Amino acid sequence: MSDSGEGAGRAARPVRKDAQRNKKALLDAAASVFVSSGVDAPVRAIAAEAGVGLGTIYRHFPTRADLIIAVYRHQVDACAEAGPSLLASSASPYAALGRWIGLFADFLATKHGLAAVLQSDSPGFETLHGYFLDRLVPVCTELLEAATASGEIASDITAYELMRGVGNICVGAESDPDYDARRLVALLVAGLRRAG
Repeated sequence: MSDSGEGAGRAARPVRKDAQRNKKALLDAAASVFVSSGVDAPVRAIAAEAGVGLGTIYRHFPTRADLIIAVYRHQVDACAEAGPSLLASSASPYAALGRWIGLFADFLATKHGLAAVLQSDSPGFETLHGYFLDRLVPVCTELLEAATASGEIASDITAYELMRGVGNICVGAESDPDYDARRLVALLVAGLRRAG
């Protein structure tokens, strides 16, 4: 510690990179356990998956609701951040759109119990739908606009309409092993393509 007063008045120290990595690993582990066992999975299963003690989880997320909200936001953020990366690395804007919609469909189809929990009375959950829309609609809009500008798709669909359509296709996918939502989503994306 320094007595020079250096840094005084700062609101908060930035989170260390290793702490950010650890929190991300914890959220990834929780998401994985939620997919395999649902959101009511024991916290000890999440701790084992993450390779941490129970105290570490409770230090970051004092309640199950805190953990569920953080996992949901983490997955939404990952989906949002994938859009620009896919646009930069894919063979075409249409290919980027298709890959991103696939990620979006995977997110929707593997929520495993999140939807029911998010409709509960917990005050922390009520803002998540707005967060979802605020983060993902602009990304989908950017991908649609790029694919439209390249002449690969028609320009008569909005991001919200496309995302809503994908969401409707994914309803029930987690509870029916004979229903292949991903294949139907791929057909929807193929239908966007301009003929010729």
